[in-house]
Amino acid sequence: MSERRARPAAKNSAKGSRKSAWRRALTPPSAPPRAPAPGAEPPAPETAEPPSIVQAALYRDGVRVSSPATLADTFRELREQPSGMAWIGLARPTESELLSLAAEFDLHPLSVEDAMEAHQRPKLERYGDTLFVVLSAARYLDAPEEVDFGELHVFVGPDFVITVRHGAAPDLSAVRHRMEETPELLSLGPEAVLYAILDTVVDGYAPVVSGVQNDIDEIETEVFRGDPEVSRRIYELSREMVEFQRATRPLVGMLHSLMAGFAKYGTDEELQRYLRDVADHVTHTSERVDGFRQALTDILTVNATLVTQQQNAEMRALAEAGFEQNEEIKKISSWAAILFAPTLVGTIYGMNFEHMPELGWSFGYPFAIGLMGVVCVGLYVIFKRRDWL
Repeated sequence: MSERRARPAAKNSAKGSRKSAWRRALTPPSAPPRAPAPGAEPPAPETAEPPSIVQAALYRDGVRVSSPATLADTFRELREQPSGMAWIGLARPTESELLSLAAEFDLHPLSVEDAMEAHQRPKLERYGDTLFVVLSAARYLDAPEEVDFGELHVFVGPDFVITVRHGAAPDLSAVRHRMEETPELLSLGPEAVLYAILDTVVDGYAPVVSGVQNDIDEIETEVFRGDPEVSRRIYELSREMVEFQRATRPLVGMLHSLMAGFAKYGTDEELQRYLRDVADHVTHTSERVDGFRQALTDILTVNATLVTQQQNAEMRALAEAGFEQNEEIKKISSWAAILFAPTLVGTIYGMNFEHMPELGWSFGYPFAIGLMGVVCVGLYVIFKRRDWL
């Protein structure tokens, strides 16, 4: 990063015209005010939006010298202290606040537009002597057992650091407190603040990695226990790992780009060591996340195999039950047919009509009994040969 520049007390005309040009491009045209209708009540005054500035401070030689309450006060005091550094923290700022920052610090309109819209992927871009960094922070929520992601935009210039936070993570107040406790590090300028922010974001990944590892261990137990809800949990955790991978993988290239500019921008040796340590942690975290994704893929495959085996076992049990039921039906049907034959013969023979040839036949009764026996034995032999009995 370039040497810190002395901040002039007033803007020159060329710079003012350049800022006003892109500011008009970012600001939508406003409609002319309407005249109130005769007899109409005057419109109620609009309520001012709550300020989104979290904290603003001016530093000189690593020591806080002022804590302005508004952006206007911050701009004024920074002009009065050319050798100072401004550190401004914003949370979900309004468009007007970002435009005022852009006009004061000559921020590129594309970076301002990204900070307004959010939902950007991690990246590192340089616009002149200003760095624009987008980071994706993460934190693990124990109660719902899920990963919550936040987005952080950082503008780093020769004499200022602006952080725009979208989401609950990370906690930059801890970064500011830690830097203020080490004035020798903070005196190295905006680059030191950037590296401290990077370190905090990367260190915040460690609890997430531990929480996800515990979740994966629990999922493995649930898979082999046959929990029916485990598939949904695997899918949800896999989606979180995709987003986690999007947050960590670009950081590796970003940090290597910063390290490649050490010699060009005269980065302090202490900060070089600091950044290399952050890069090592990012690489380790990225490898762990890749491993989590592969592990979840394998667990999902194993779960699908176990579910298929369980379904096959259930189908086999149903088939065996159906086969046994079919055998019982065969037996019942066979005995019903055997018993039906003598019933039919006896019913016909027992009809008391006067003109029946069997009534006057002395062998009629033995013949009927014999016929019943022959039919029953014949049916039994037939059913036995077909394994119905």
